[in-house]
Amino acid sequence: MIAAWVLFVGFVGVLLALDLGVFHRRAHAVGFREALGWTAVWATLGLAFSGVVFVCYEHKLWGIGTVVDPVDGSVNDGAAAVGKYLTGYVVEKSLSIDNVFVIATIFSALAVPAVLQHRVLFWGVIGALAMRAGMILVGARMIAEFRWLLPLFAVVLIATAIKMLLSGESHWDPRQSRLLRWLRRWLPIVDEYRGDSFVVRAASAAAPAVAFTPLAVALVLVEGADLVFAVDSIPAIFAITADPFLVFTSNVFAMLGLRSLYFALAGMVDRFRYLKPALAVVLMVVGGKLLAAQQLHEFLGGNVNVVLLAAVAGIIASGIVASIVAERRSRSHRRVVPAGVQ
Repeated sequence: MIAAWVLFVGFVGVLLALDLGVFHRRAHAVGFREALGWTAVWATLGLAFSGVVFVCYEHKLWGIGTVVDPVDGSVNDGAAAVGKYLTGYVVEKSLSIDNVFVIATIFSALAVPAVLQHRVLFWGVIGALAMRAGMILVGARMIAEFRWLLPLFAVVLIATAIKMLLSGESHWDPRQSRLLRWLRRWLPIVDEYRGDSFVVRAASAAAPAVAFTPLAVALVLVEGADLVFAVDSIPAIFAITADPFLVFTSNVFAMLGLRSLYFALAGMVDRFRYLKPALAVVLMVVGGKLLAAQQLHEFLGGNVNVVLLAAVAGIIASGIVASIVAERRSRSHRRVVPAGVQ
């Protein structure tokens, strides 16, 4: 089992090294077309990995798929593992869209230059992967020993969904956040960006030895935002499976595509007005699935995750389509109604 983890982490390390050291060796502003291309690349890799999952779990390579999954009490074969992996991947990918909106707010508030945004997101993703790996390993161990945590996770998901639906449009200002106030109080921070540096040396002997740039502040805020979102997304994936390898790999591929997804959507965040309600409904559906797991298994058998996957994809697609239709109607209305006429 350890060999599988080592191989996967090594594979991800190679991908990240190629990303930063080859494809993005020179800092540049990522355009919409380039972002779409990389989004397709990461999505293809994530979906293609389901083939690796099938082979490993079907043939029990490196001891994978030999332990009972606490969520449904079964031992995952190839087909079951693929269903759970894909469902987890789609759920995590969907929830990461809300993270994109928050990152866009952070970059806008701190005026992060477009040419430096990829650097922040790259190191932000690495930090997020390390943080989530720890949360997943601890969570899987706790669920294996304390099954009563699963209904608690379901309640957390449903409560979060209700809060999202009732909160409406949020106008969070990162410049007024407690984390940023804490950073400014306890750390020496320069006012201007210094190229792509996170830390700079002091200009005089009287100043602290090193100081942090606004780029470092943006990185910390991005990591803080992911920590908040992980509180929702980790219970969501545990509603599907508590197999740590499936949970971690689906999270990794969803997170790897977050940077390109950001650059593809950053300029259009205001146009997807119905995505947040759609994400709230996704959380409610996943939480409901966890609360009614036994009844759903009796009714749907081994097709529970297939139905959940279709439901999540349908909800997200509906939110996107509804947003596009509403945006087109707003544009048509603005063209028809003369300026200054209500």
